[in-house]
Amino acid sequence: MAINVDQVYKTVLLIINKEQRGYLTPNEFNKLATQVQLEIVDGYFETINQQMRVPQNDSEYADRYKSVQEKLDAFKEIGTCAYTAPVGSNPAFFSPPSSSGAASGTQVFATVLNATSYTLTTITQAQVEDSTVVVTLETPTGAAGLPYTNFTITGGALQLTAGAIAAGSTIRITLYPQNFYKLGTVLYKDDKAVEPVQRNELALLNLSTITKPSDYFPVYIFNNNQIIIYPQTINGNVQATYVRKPADVVWNFTATGPSFSYVWDPTTSVDFELNITEQSNVILQILLYAGVVIKDPMIIQAASAEIQQEKQNERN
Repeated sequence: MAINVDQVYKTVLLIINKEQRGYLTPNEFNKLATQVQLEIVDGYFETINQQMRVPQNDSEYADRYKSVQEKLDAFKEIGTCAYTAPVGSNPAFFSPPSSSGAASGTQVFATVLNATSYTLTTITQAQVEDSTVVVTLETPTGAAGLPYTNFTITGGALQLTAGAIAAGSTIRITLYPQNFYKLGTVLYKDDKAVEPVQRNELALLNLSTITKPSDYFPVYIFNNNQIIIYPQTINGNVQATYVRKPADVVWNFTATGPSFSYVWDPTTSVDFELNITEQSNVILQILLYAGVVIKDPMIIQAASAEIQQEKQNERN
């Protein structure tokens, strides 16, 4: 169960406005919430590392290692790695999966006679730049979803580079977030784990015909977001598990009335993807940053003290 963004925002506003200390705008909240969510996911890796060094209990609800793994499960994905052939002295490599396959936004245009530019309305230029973009053309003759490549998306508009499309067709833009965050296990032919090594280890492995990487015992170096697999004869059938980046948190709204009051819009908002048990932690960390934004040292001190106490309890 995810954390409702509206509940968090209203709780934060209630606390910081209790004595008229300041106001946090939706745009400020969205940026802080997205940052906090990413920091919490980042903290899971260190917590797992710490818990693996201490004895665990087998109680039903208090196994810390199991609990953190369950919280991280929501962000675990597996995908195919794209192959890039060697160029000159540069070795062949595989790219980590860039998207978990869940679309983050769509834009549909009905083609207009002689039109070569269409303004984005349901997606933004920023979303486009952070995503893998797929454009398809649906014609009135029934050919649905044909890939279309004669376009650019700049300045918040789709520009047709090969001229206008006849009226009556449909242009569909689908965005897939580039959400790769942390590499897990590299798999060859579905079930063979490729072992990660450092460059010095690879040199030592190559010294012996027994330890030299082979199709049965492949290894890889992960460098500059490239998975370089040895032996270099491997050029396909590679997948990778990974932790994806959480979707940006969005508290969206409509402005109503003469005073332009903010009214929450649940249809276009994006909840936290964190487990519901993290709600208190999320609120405290947002309050810590909010105190900096509105320049209130009392909020900073109170939130910081509470966060430190929680961290101390987790270590004990």
